Amino acid sequence: MNKRSLDNIDLSILAILYKDARLNNKDIAQQVGLAPSTCLERIKKLQADNIIKGSQLHVDLQALGGNIEAMISVCLSDHDRHTIDNIQAQLIALPEVLSVYHVGGNIDLLVHLCVADTTHLRDFVFNQITAHAQVNHVETALVYNHLISQVLPSLES
Repeated sequence: MNKRSLDNIDLSILAILYKDARLNNKDIAQQVGLAPSTCLERIKKLQADNIIKGSQLHVDLQALGGNIEAMISVCLSDHDRHTIDNIQAQLIALPEVLSVYHVGGNIDLLVHLCVADTTHLRDFVFNQITAHAQVNHVETALVYNHLISQVLPSLES
């Protein structure tokens, strides 16, 4: 991927939005020392360049009846792109699934999901995971706590 280089103002804008995407443009502009119109242009450019890919709403899943979060490790017998893409697309479309990772190592997919109870979790594993002929092995780990950083990662060496 050939992304444009970001200057310190772009990085500051990203850090502010990463921490709280609800802030309005005027507040962001004030924090980075820009006129609101200039700040808005920069944000639109970051969006147009697909550096800002959107924003997300974090919801208390228990308020929706989600009492169990789990990470399901899935090992596949078939590793061709079509199989992996197909299973990922099917899983991410399910309402219980929060995210799907295609990973390297001993497992192929890691599925983060939220369900109402253990019966729902068991049925999900049987009906949505092991129902795929390509699934060789499944392990489920319960999530006790899930924290999301609000600090923009610094990837400089």
